Amino acid sequence: MKLLYRPLSLLSGVLGGLLAGVLFKRLWKVVSGQEEAPEATSPDHSTKQVLVAAMLQGALFGVVKAAVDRAGAKGYRRLTGDHLDD
Repeated sequence: MKLLYRPLSLLSGVLGGLLAGVLFKRLWKVVSGQEEAPEATSPDHSTKQVLVAAMLQGALFGVVKAAVDRAGAKGYRRLTGDHLDD
């Protein structure tokens, strides 16, 4: 049954990444008032702006990934009764 979990996990990971991207764009707009987060090589933004954007993006992606992975594991366990760590 664990073979079923792998493709579902992959799909949920992709969807989670897309969700995190959308959430980050919205968060960045609220935090900075700018439409786009600065690129690391952008001469128009300070190092502080670039690092804050990267920190927020990394934290948000990490939280979304953990939430999606957790929900997937719990759903899999509920449907199959099988624990993934066995």
